[in-house]
Amino acid sequence: MRFALLLFAYPLMAQTQPDTQALVNEIRLLRQDLQTTAATIQRVQIVMYRLQAETALVTRTMQRLDDARAGCTRAQGQRKTTATQIEHAEEQLRNAQNPADRKRFEEILPQLKTTLEIWTNDEQQCHTREAEADSQFRTERAKLSDLEEQLDKLDKALRQ
Repeated sequence: MRFALLLFAYPLMAQTQPDTQALVNEIRLLRQDLQTTAATIQRVQIVMYRLQAETALVTRTMQRLDDARAGCTRAQGQRKTTATQIEHAEEQLRNAQNPADRKRFEEILPQLKTTLEIWTNDEQQCHTREAEADSQFRTERAKLSDLEEQLDKLDKALRQ
């Protein structure tokens, strides 16, 4: 009787062995898929954090560029206004009949010319700052674009 029981149980054990192995293999594959997905999600989180930080940096560099441009516009306007004042004062000096008026314009002209030099220097320095800010903005914007591209690739990988 025991022998018959063994003969009957052996085919059952043999049949369950491949099924068990298939289940073990399937579990291993699922585990690998989960690990791959978890790693991809972690990479997405890292890229998202970097994207957020880079976006803030791009915003700051854009503000710096806007400030530099506004400063250049202001300096250029002041320089032009001062140059116009100099032309006007020189014309007034040439046409002055009264010695007091003549003396007043002779005193004003050097001050205006000094002011013009200051605004001219300020404008030149401003253009340098603007060029630096523009360069930094372009660099940071390129980094942001790279991060956005990485995020797009990771998004595609997660869709599959």
